[in-house]
Order: sequence, then structure tokens, then C-alpha cells
Amino acid sequence: MLPWLLVPLVAGAGAAWRASASRRANREYAARTVPTPSGVVAGAEGYTLEGSTGRAVLLLHGSGDSPQTLRYLSERLHAAGYTVHAPLLPGHGRSPREFARVSADAYIAAARAALDSLRARHGWIGVGGLSMGGALAARLAAETTDTRVLMLLAPYLAATPSVVWATWTAPVWSLLQPYANARGARSVHDPVARAASYAYGVVTPGALRALLATAARGRAALARVTVPTLVIHSRADNRIPDAVATQTTATLRASTERHWVTGCGHVITVDYCKDAVAELVLAFLARHTS
Repeated sequence: MLPWLLVPLVAGAGAAWRASASRRANREYAARTVPTPSGVVAGAEGYTLEGSTGRAVLLLHGSGDSPQTLRYLSERLHAAGYTVHAPLLPGHGRSPREFARVSADAYIAAARAALDSLRARHGWIGVGGLSMGGALAARLAAETTDTRVLMLLAPYLAATPSVVWATWTAPVWSLLQPYANARGARSVHDPVARAASYAYGVVTPGALRALLATAARGRAALARVTVPTLVIHSRADNRIPDAVATQTTATLRASTERHWVTGCGHVITVDYCKDAVAELVLAFLARHTS
């Protein structure tokens, strides 16, 4: 009977450890951010930069990150006259606890709402996204008839085996550890840009499931995209190997420009290659707005 008597004790100890780990992860994120009355940390908010040309671009950020990763590109586009809208996706820019509650359906609903808000005021709209945001942008371009261009910036359209394994085993490891290290240090090579990040730095079982579902649905949508498409990847992307980057966009049937940048990790819009990325995006848009 003794082993059975130990079960409640072990379960209780596991729950206590899990609760302690949860509090620690949330404290660590809170210690390096400043909250606002809305609950969103300062600097991670969504934003709109009003342009002068009547053309608008919707930009969507990646999993576990924030619109801050798109700020530099947004300012370059805004300087060229574009209105840029970069919303904060559900569960982001707040706390790891909020990140645990995200879903793929909530992501795409927020992306559609953001696109609708631009439609109400602009006749020319392009959509683009970084990492998981690229998968969301692909779905928007595939399901709408008034989107003019699609920009996929290091698009996350398929999980690597390690991410798939982490997702499948999450019911086990999450019993003791509610958050796993996202291993994102190599995503940004520039230490200044890395320090300025509002990324959570952790993943949750729910966030992993939402990421995989969003990636798969975005990849499936590519074959239905008919608008001119720009694809940019980094040669040193720590999230997406070259072969995967090529394979995942192979179903694109629309007119497609493909470019590779160097000297940066996965978050190509803030890293050392951010100027190269901005120039490629601006040149692409100029070719399709004239």
C-alpha cells in the first residue's frame, strides 16, 4: 500500500514545482519590461503609421514576439508614403501566462480584423509577415480578392523535427515545467537588437500547438495565392534550414521573387540585415504599385 500512499505526495510536489516555475518565468519577463494600464508592456504595442499615398501595408509579427520586430521596416515604408499597420497578436506582449492561452483560430481572427480595418480606409493593400506572421499573411492573401501583394519574411511554414517532438511530448514535460526555453538567442545576431526585444523567450504547449497549426494552414494556402509574392530568407536562419525554406514555398504559383540575405538570424527585420530586407521590400513594392 505504501507506493499508493506516495502518489498524492508526488503529485503535490509536481504541482508545486510547476507553479513555482510558472511564477519564476512570469517574474523574469516582468523584470525586463514595463507594463501599461492596458496590460501590454511598453514598446510591444501594436501601431499604425499613417501614410500619404493612399496605399497601406499590413505587417504581422511572429510567435512569442511583438510588432517591435517590424518597427524599423514600418518606418522605412512609412517614409516612402505607405500607411503601415502592425497589430499585436492575441496573447503577445503581455506575459508568458497569456501566451499559454493562445490559439491558431485567435491568430487568424485578429489578422482578418486588422486587414478589415485597413480596407475601410484604403483601396490598395499589401500584406506581409515575419516568421509565423508570414503564414498568417499567406492565408489572408489566399482568401481575399483585393490584396495586391504578399511579402513573406523568413516565413515559418513548417516545424522542424525538434519542434514537432516538443509539441507531441508537451503533455509530459509540462507536468513539471509549464514553459520551455524557446532557444532564441541565435535568432538575432546583433546584441543591441537582441537586448531590445520584447520576445517572451519561452514557449508553452498551447503556443506550440497554435504555431504548428498556423504554419500548416499557411503553407496549405500558398497554392491559392495569385498575387505577386516576395520571399526573403536568411542563410543563417536558426529556425528554418535552407532546404526547408525552399521546400515550404515550392507550391507558390504566383509571380514570385526570392531573395537570400546574410549576416543575420531568423528575425531578419531587426538584425544586421535589416537594411537589406527593407531595400528589397521597398523595391518590390515600387515594382507593383507603379
